[in-house]
Amino acid sequence: MSDQPYEGRYEGPYEGYDPYPQPQQQQRQGQGQPQQQQPPQQPEWQQHTQQWEGQTWETQVQPSMPGADATYLPPQGYQAYPEPQTYGTVGRPLPQEAPTPTPAPEWTPAYQPPVQQAPGAGTGGVVAPDTASGYGPPTVTGNARVTDAQRARAEGRSPIIEPGIQPAVLTAVLGLLLSGTAAIGQYALVVPLVLLQAVTAAGWFRLNGMWPARQGIALAFLGAVTADVALLAAGRENAPAAILGTLGVWVLLTLVLQLRSHADPDTRMYGLMATVTSAALAIIATGHLAAEPDAVTVGAAAVAVAILARALPLPTAASVVVALLAAAGAGIAVGGMTDLGSKGAFLGLGAGVCALIGHRVASYDYPSRFVHFTAGVALPLAAASPAVYLLGRALG
Repeated sequence: MSDQPYEGRYEGPYEGYDPYPQPQQQQRQGQGQPQQQQPPQQPEWQQHTQQWEGQTWETQVQPSMPGADATYLPPQGYQAYPEPQTYGTVGRPLPQEAPTPTPAPEWTPAYQPPVQQAPGAGTGGVVAPDTASGYGPPTVTGNARVTDAQRARAEGRSPIIEPGIQPAVLTAVLGLLLSGTAAIGQYALVVPLVLLQAVTAAGWFRLNGMWPARQGIALAFLGAVTADVALLAAGRENAPAAILGTLGVWVLLTLVLQLRSHADPDTRMYGLMATVTSAALAIIATGHLAAEPDAVTVGAAAVAVAILARALPLPTAASVVVALLAAAGAGIAVGGMTDLGSKGAFLGLGAGVCALIGHRVASYDYPSRFVHFTAGVALPLAAASPAVYLLGRALG
């Protein structure tokens, strides 16, 4: 192998630089004459490297990195820092950029609905947002809608809304069905009676704000059906035992079921009272099935007329008087078609009083539309059943 270096290995800008040193040639040339230590020459690619000369955020002057063959001793009082990253030439630290300050979040005011002016009030009349749209002012945590009952109390008005003409018409239709089927027979009366009991059970739970309450509604309705079956099996002469016995059993069953509940004591007590009352109303409605057919015919017709008269757009006191007079008149008219005769006026008046009490209960504290079409329809007829049964036996 030849000892002569290969010439022309690199040309162009790297001419004269041989990255592969020849140790044998250097040893021959160095015989007999002392070698002069040459300073290390940086490669040309490092000479053309861009170096950062700008200002940094260092508060002290950082010494340059010493040579590889020297031992560096930091000056007295010098605090060591982590070795910075290098860029380009060895020993040149990267400039540390100034930390970008985080801008403070800008405060944005909450949305305020446009204030509406009352018609005809000019620039001085202003309507509050809750009065104009039915909602309260917006807040950070939210604001529930102000109910009609709360607004009525704040304005000093009565928080009571009556069912109205449409539920009254439905009550009248159901009452006429009871009146007509009672004249046909006891088993024909069962069909509208079961419908009345189902609507009574559902309406009472919704009237008390408990919805959905499928188990309670089903339990109350099942008690009413059980009372109907027991009455049909025992006969009218044993009607009190069939109705009261079913009611007692259902109260005990409801109590046991509520004791097995895992809810808190207040919720269990509230559910117990609602279930017992709903079952009691639905079972008491069986009194229409236990009463004499003529009494049911007169009483149901009187309830239908009284509720229609109560829904007329009259002052409360006047409408109550008109409704009672209409109930008595219907009792006389329908009683003349039966064996009761003029005694039907007393029965019609008593049924009308109980029906108005049920109507007033269904109007409590701004109920919803669903309450009006369930409790508002069924409670007048269900509440009139004791009067129909008792007065029918007394006057018959």
